[in-house]
Amino acid sequence: MAVVRDLRTLLRFPGFQRLLTVRLLSQLADGVYQVALATYVVFSPEKETSPAAIASAMAVLLLPYSLLGPFAGVLLDRWRRRQVLLFGNLLRALLALGTAALVLGAVPEWLFYLSALSVTAVNRFILAGLSASLPRVVDEERLVIANSLSPTAGTLAATAGGGVAFAVRFIGPSGGRAADAAVVATGAALYLLAGLSALRMTADQLGPDARQVQPRVLAAVASTARGLLAGLRHLGERRPAAHSLAAMSMMRFCYGALTVLLLMLCRYAWSDGEDPEGGIGLLGLAVTISGFGFFVAAVITPWIVQRFGAFGWLTLCAAAPALLEPALALPFAAAPMMVAAFVLGLVTQGSKIATDTTVQTTVDDAFRGRVFALYDMLFNVAFVAAAGVAALILPPDGRSVPLVITVALLYAGTALALLVTRRSRAAVSRETPANEAPDTAAP
Repeated sequence: MAVVRDLRTLLRFPGFQRLLTVRLLSQLADGVYQVALATYVVFSPEKETSPAAIASAMAVLLLPYSLLGPFAGVLLDRWRRRQVLLFGNLLRALLALGTAALVLGAVPEWLFYLSALSVTAVNRFILAGLSASLPRVVDEERLVIANSLSPTAGTLAATAGGGVAFAVRFIGPSGGRAADAAVVATGAALYLLAGLSALRMTADQLGPDARQVQPRVLAAVASTARGLLAGLRHLGERRPAAHSLAAMSMMRFCYGALTVLLLMLCRYAWSDGEDPEGGIGLLGLAVTISGFGFFVAAVITPWIVQRFGAFGWLTLCAAAPALLEPALALPFAAAPMMVAAFVLGLVTQGSKIATDTTVQTTVDDAFRGRVFALYDMLFNVAFVAAAGVAALILPPDGRSVPLVITVALLYAGTALALLVTRRSRAAVSRETPANEAPDTAAP
């Protein structure tokens, strides 16, 4: 099997092997923690969950640190990335334990959200650091394969973390706050293991180069505004990366809107509102099936990118849900929605792999942390914006024809824009003199 052969090849790089271990443990913990938050916020029997409530929760948890993401990127380009992975995960372990205590204590919701925000805020440093570090542990020839397997393995680990969370709920305390607190504490233990696993790498192994590191935090913070502008200018000069990020943001918007729709269907349309455990089970099934879609994307993306190029694969990833999503989602039934979960998992992860590769191969290492932080900001702002739009459109049970049609049209528009951009760049490439370097992201 090609994916197994590729993984064996990559695991021959000791640095990749160790970085992958940190990613797997970190994202396994993320999956556990996120399921705990979802079940506490969405499926608590004592709460009347609405699309507006979900959108508000996403805004509280995602927007503040997403808007500060570029500032984190400037620091990532100055701090040693191994140290970020180490201390970031240790800090998350402590903060997650605090969240577990707050869940047990039945504190006001604003205090719970503040604690959850602290944990997820650190995640911006971790994920951006993992992506920016990948070119330091594999050669450029295998970077596309590494981008297929490493983030996808992390996503599968997060999916497995959801399974761990459901298992803890099953074998641990029976429902309620005690079950939610037990799941959060399990996530804290996994964050601790992720931090300790980073010690297997040397402090300077993941970069940035020593001449670029500014040990004085105040000096790095003082240069944040200049660094952000420089990162934006650099991204503007790397048009393939900019176009890929724009397409990925729109597809993330569509994914966010459908996520809220699925949550409401699981909470009310497919389960008893007084006893939401059945809805939790269907949500877990959807997450598992979507995770299988992520795995399939990892298997097929390297071959498709090699054959059609990154932009070609991005175009296919936008066109497929434009055609399939209405047929699968409009019945608002569980079985076709599970098929939709697979399709969306495949195209979402496939487009992310293509975008990651484009950014990494066209953005200079000195700017990579800043660009990935911007990437992360766009990723989450698009998701929150989608939740806000869904809150305006969705009825309480989640059945909304206008939302499904709107999402399909957005996917179609993205595919069309990518197709036009791809043809335009192909025309420019044919006119480029032979002695000029080709665009690495061109199809």
